[in-house]
Amino acid sequence: MPPKQKNKSWMDWKQAGNDSFKKGQYGEATNMYSQAIKELDKSSKKNPEDLAVLYSNRSASYLKDGNCPECVKDCNVSLELQPFNVKSLLRRAAAHEALERYRQAYVDYKTTLLIDCNVTAAQDGTSRTMKALAAADGPSWREKIPPIPLVPLSVREKVAQKTQSGPAPQQNGTRETDKPAPSPRDMKKGQALKDEGNSLVKKGEHKKAVEKYSQSLKHDPTEVTTYTNRALCYLSLERYADAVRDCGAALTIDGSNVKALYRRALALRELQDVRACAEDLNHLLRVEPKNTAALKLLQEVQNE
Repeated sequence: MPPKQKNKSWMDWKQAGNDSFKKGQYGEATNMYSQAIKELDKSSKKNPEDLAVLYSNRSASYLKDGNCPECVKDCNVSLELQPFNVKSLLRRAAAHEALERYRQAYVDYKTTLLIDCNVTAAQDGTSRTMKALAAADGPSWREKIPPIPLVPLSVREKVAQKTQSGPAPQQNGTRETDKPAPSPRDMKKGQALKDEGNSLVKKGEHKKAVEKYSQSLKHDPTEVTTYTNRALCYLSLERYADAVRDCGAALTIDGSNVKALYRRALALRELQDVRACAEDLNHLLRVEPKNTAALKLLQEVQNE
């Protein structure tokens, strides 16, 4: 039951909105969040972050109800109050995509990946919008994209601190490197699947190779080269966030793996994270000071 208006705080209205949203009553949730916004606006202890959350919550209700224009408006307000809020960025991106505003959607998905490259919804959204833009605008589609915001280092570091405990989760919520040590039988099966993946790479069939490497890792999640090989395929498929994730998993096992450092640097450059790209290259050059590919890429990144 929604709270009575008299003597109810904005938090009560917010909770009522959350309850309605969970029940799939999105219109009712919108009304509750609207009331919460009104009450918070009246409050002498108004906090911009609290207000940003309310607008973001209401945008989710609008999005679920198919009211994409109002969703975009609320996300705009939320992001003005709390810049680089991932939930608001993703909701606005989804609304833009539904409205076939693929350029704006791409920018929001890409910005999310600059904040946290492991956000699956942003990875998938970037891939979808890239395909839509390439189909609409041809090979020069990137030239028509609005500027992508520069994400402050403090924002990225805050996210990084939450994920320092280990490699990023896979899309099914598990960590491949958290599995028990593989048996000799599993290692043999993993190696056979990896060899199949290697053969597919030589033929240029990177998508099929990814499937083989993924199967291999289910049998043996401790094999570093399987991660770096799959990362190479992801680079070819322009799935840069996935490449970063696989290289991170490889580096968790072998912290100075040259291929993982170089391939992650390539992916980070494409994701416009120049600072992290340079850090990987400098790390690589401490391991192999004469690595010409790394030296060349570092010079290019520094010039950028």
